[in-house]
Amino acid sequence: MRGPVIGLLVAGVLLAGSTTAASAAAPAGVQQVLDRAVTEGGLPGTIAEVRDGGRRWFGTAGVADLGTGRLRQQRDRFRIGSTTKTFVATVMLQLAAEHKVGLDDPVERWLPSVGTTATVRQLLGQTSGIFNYVQDPELLATYVGPAFMEHRFDSVTPEQLVRIAMAHPPVFEPGTDWAYSNTNYVLAGMIIERATGRTLATEVTRRIIRPLGLTGTSMPVGDDSSISGPHGRHYSKLLVPDPDARVYDVTEMNPSWGWGAGNMISTTDDLATYFRALLAGRLLPPAQQREMFTTVPTHGWLDNSTYGLGVASVTLSCGRTVWGMGGAIHGSWSYTFGIRDGRHVLTTNVNGDWANGPWHDPIGVFTDELEAEFCRAE
Repeated sequence: MRGPVIGLLVAGVLLAGSTTAASAAAPAGVQQVLDRAVTEGGLPGTIAEVRDGGRRWFGTAGVADLGTGRLRQQRDRFRIGSTTKTFVATVMLQLAAEHKVGLDDPVERWLPSVGTTATVRQLLGQTSGIFNYVQDPELLATYVGPAFMEHRFDSVTPEQLVRIAMAHPPVFEPGTDWAYSNTNYVLAGMIIERATGRTLATEVTRRIIRPLGLTGTSMPVGDDSSISGPHGRHYSKLLVPDPDARVYDVTEMNPSWGWGAGNMISTTDDLATYFRALLAGRLLPPAQQREMFTTVPTHGWLDNSTYGLGVASVTLSCGRTVWGMGGAIHGSWSYTFGIRDGRHVLTTNVNGDWANGPWHDPIGVFTDELEAEFCRAE
């Protein structure tokens, strides 16, 4: 999420707040944050959905398309970045429950040529010490700044990403520390394919997307650069920190450089459905559920957070802890967090990868949304 690779102030953008008719009581605090993200943060558009028991609420501000002024819709699809990791971890834990993969299996049992002593558990928990390929200087030069527009349709294989990572020494010995690395989830995806004999996209679809009826969720295959179905535009400053940096439309791009670490597409409704099921224990047996939600402290990542196996917890200012995951990719940042039993969740997305005004980046916007929803007086 936060990091060098996921990780337009337009005069006269009209604010567009809306709620669903099914809402019992719109959480005004969340809508206010959405509005401010546009008026103060300069984001093109924001969107959020809340599920709280039987209550459903949907809100939006700004626009889906700066050219046409079309408003963002609940059915709109968007790239979810590192939230892909939670789907991949769920599949791996299902395989562990079926005794097809062991969490303490050495990576080399499945991928003997990789050259690491890390285990599957350490991949999922970000404790492997394996170098994060997005930190490679050559890759950074390709994906940060205007060069991205020349390379956004490039195709990269998982094997190439792993080779880039393994050309760098480990950042620590496996199991001795914590550091966020996209390489871990590329390797996890490769192990899933080796263990099942099917593609990662096939396993995510047959085990999660299809059983939960996530009709707006998909994992791109091959060089697919499009977002099928209804969607808005994705806008990026190409991770250039200048508030006046040029904004580009990056809706169409080849996300193969993210693969199992961050290439999926979804909707607020689908993400809410998925995380409610996951948090409630409907996707994993109890033993694997405990493994997923056994966490360690993080550092250099999200404030006040811990990390389990593909999920994170964040403790808010009121002392309440919420669980879920977020993700960022050029032009699209998302968050889905909820209480531990899954009854109350918030999922949100912005179709820009910056935030001006009081926020350093969209994570600040998302944190304010969580505070407004989960720390509000009942």
